[in-house]
Amino acid sequence: MEFEGQVALVTGAGRGIGRATVVRLAEAGCDIALHYNQAKAQAEEVAERIAALGRTVELFPGDLSRPETGRQLVAAVQQKFDRIDILVNSAGITRDKLLLSMEADDIHQVIATNLVGPMFLTQAVALTMLRQRSGRIVNISSAAASRPGKGQSNYAASKAGLEAFTRAMAVELGSRGILVNAVAPGIVKTGLTEALREGAEPELLARQVIGSFAEPEAVAEAVAYLASPRNTHTTGTVLTVDGGLKMV
Repeated sequence: MEFEGQVALVTGAGRGIGRATVVRLAEAGCDIALHYNQAKAQAEEVAERIAALGRTVELFPGDLSRPETGRQLVAAVQQKFDRIDILVNSAGITRDKLLLSMEADDIHQVIATNLVGPMFLTQAVALTMLRQRSGRIVNISSAAASRPGKGQSNYAASKAGLEAFTRAMAVELGSRGILVNAVAPGIVKTGLTEALREGAEPELLARQVIGSFAEPEAVAEAVAYLASPRNTHTTGTVLTVDGGLKMV
């Protein structure tokens, strides 16, 4: 129970990687502040699973593309739990199109949700962690940050920016006991990648050394290590969990 007595705020935790992450942390003793935006039914379902493990769990809805949401979310979590030890910025969206076909909203919403939202949320959480003189922040990036596919210019830019932001925060917060890292998954079996996998599965599998798509639990395991007390000196890094996608 290495996370006993700790509180984790995980965004986008109703499904996919966020869902797997809150379950993994709860199984190891963590209490959970579970954020969701539209996936209310899924969030309630996973909250029931966490409660069955004997952990305290609270649901927090909100649209993280709005700047004020981060501050409001952190204030609400602090009021409920009185501390935040771990922040996992997992919420993200895609609107894949060729750049020449993108509307302004396709660009603004992806950047706002995937990059600007985590920035404002980290700003609010860092104040709590600075007072505690400890904390772990893990951002969920993507292999697309360094190896984007066609039609992913908005998504790739948001995730590359998130990785740069990760390194900047590691520099700013490291001296106060706060470690900031990112995990960059490849193609994971989630709803976010369903259309992509169905459209080109053989081709995508051929590009991976391992030859299979990752389950969300594989990414959650990487997050759990970076967020754990076992991690004492890893900060400002991007841990890749992509089945060797970049090597082929």
